[in-house]
Amino acid sequence: MANHKSSEKRIRQTSTRRIANRYHGKSTRTAIKKLRAATDYEEAFEALPRVSSMLDKLAKRGIIHKNKAANLKSKLALHVNSLRA
Repeated sequence: MANHKSSEKRIRQTSTRRIANRYHGKSTRTAIKKLRAATDYEEAFEALPRVSSMLDKLAKRGIIHKNKAANLKSKLALHVNSLRA
């Protein structure tokens, strides 16, 4: 158990941040799944910038690595472009 005020505060901060990180990560994964499941080009094209922004924010916050965000954005863009044909 924590013996110092600073360590008690750190435990509270860590818990709050973990919950927030899980929320943002899960909502982004759900958005990615919806985008991958989309079969209409217009719908997918409209969702792509929003999902890309979510991935960039996750990378900026350190929840995922920046290269993972870049790879996901690339694959999603390829998927959306394949729907056009």
